[in-house]
Amino acid sequence: MKYDIAKVETGESLQSLQRFIGGQRPGEVSWCDWDIPIHWGGVSDPLQPAEKIHRRSYAALKLFAETGYPFVISTKGALLGKDEYLDLLGRCNCVVQVSLVSPQLDKLEKGAPTFADRLRIIEKVAPRVKRLIVRVQPYMVEVFGDILKQIPTYRQIGVHGLTVEGMKYKRKRPGLEKIGGDFCYPVSVLKQHFEVIRDTCHSNGLRFYAAENRLRKMGDSLCCCGIDGLDGFTPNTYNLNHYLHDRESFVPTPTMSQPGSAACFTAICQDSCSNSALRKLSLKEAIEAATRDRGMISQLLEKR
Repeated sequence: MKYDIAKVETGESLQSLQRFIGGQRPGEVSWCDWDIPIHWGGVSDPLQPAEKIHRRSYAALKLFAETGYPFVISTKGALLGKDEYLDLLGRCNCVVQVSLVSPQLDKLEKGAPTFADRLRIIEKVAPRVKRLIVRVQPYMVEVFGDILKQIPTYRQIGVHGLTVEGMKYKRKRPGLEKIGGDFCYPVSVLKQHFEVIRDTCHSNGLRFYAAENRLRKMGDSLCCCGIDGLDGFTPNTYNLNHYLHDRESFVPTPTMSQPGSAACFTAICQDSCSNSALRKLSLKEAIEAATRDRGMISQLLEKR
């Protein structure tokens, strides 16, 4: 069955955001006992064309500006460069990510600003926000040369760094391997490409972040959002990537040791038995169990 996205209702997202910022964090977010930065737009673009009608993201930006709550916004929407949105972003405590892979994708991204248009938007936005990150997600081997060619331009227009993640495919293709539920590039292929992209970034004064889980340690920070070193931006370090690569920072907060704080795991364990058990566990207990799960850990390792 196909859905008409023109009929999507706005719901209570703004009220939920207001409650979260105010510290009301039950259930799946009960473990967040500090002002953990929100990543907004990792799945659905907050500045897509429907925003022109509903202006829900504009209202959210006003709330962010009023509270100073830290967040990352990921978008490729043209509204990013509009003065009324940019004026609000300039008052916010935020890092901006712009999805930008290659001019080759212009023919696929109908309705989105072209690659060239996004470069112009970045140049306008970068001086007004804390940081601007180019989001190369998904990375495909066919665009390797395009990315290298653009890095000097990114430096000139004020980009802070690149975050890069390999494409995940639903169906098997020649040369791909199965990782969890996806078909992915072999890590050896991505590592070779990432090394060149990273070194080119560094030679141009840009940061490099590896959003590819198997190669996270290649990045300049284990947090791939580009928030490292920013005042007021404290990421979660009690996760499997830090368990593997930065054990010193792998420390739970007091709330993570409380029963029920593992409810966030119900998003990936949706059967009734697991759901019931997780709602009684602490996040600390669930993470400790995950460290003993070879199947889960192997998806984060360069060598499996």
